[in-house]
Amino acid sequence: MTGITLTAEQIRNAPAPVRQWIEQEVIATLGLAPRTPEAAPPPQAAHLVACSVEDMAGVLEHIRGVLPAVNVLFELGRPGISFGRPAVMTFRLMDILHHTRLQDVGLVMTCLEMINQALTEVKKDPSARFCGFDNEGHCLIAPQTQVSIATLWQTMMERQQAARTVPAA
Repeated sequence: MTGITLTAEQIRNAPAPVRQWIEQEVIATLGLAPRTPEAAPPPQAAHLVACSVEDMAGVLEHIRGVLPAVNVLFELGRPGISFGRPAVMTFRLMDILHHTRLQDVGLVMTCLEMINQALTEVKKDPSARFCGFDNEGHCLIAPQTQVSIATLWQTMMERQQAARTVPAA
């Protein structure tokens, strides 16, 4: 058996297929694979609902008391990688885990399922899905949903800023 050592810089500069292979090896070695069945096919974009800002505000109201779920929701307002036809935005579960500082990918999945459930209540449609998952550790959402989350975040920050600048009477 031969081992090699790579610096973070070397990994960052490696071609995408090499980085993906390294990521999969690390995930497998550390036992951090998401809790999704291996036999499940990747979801189709048609199963995902394109959510409006109002939909996202409704979801936020449903999950407001669960801070980790709120953090995961707003994490998906960051730009993701768009691919496919119809297009979907992809986010690595490991990136969500890192940015939200949750303990493991299982907690990220739990938060995402809470968000899915909140959306079914907001839309009053049990088949509506906020997100889906693939077998390679990615969360998939509709591009409009990502834009709506980012817009909701920006609106909330603007309101908070305006509230700070209004002089007390």
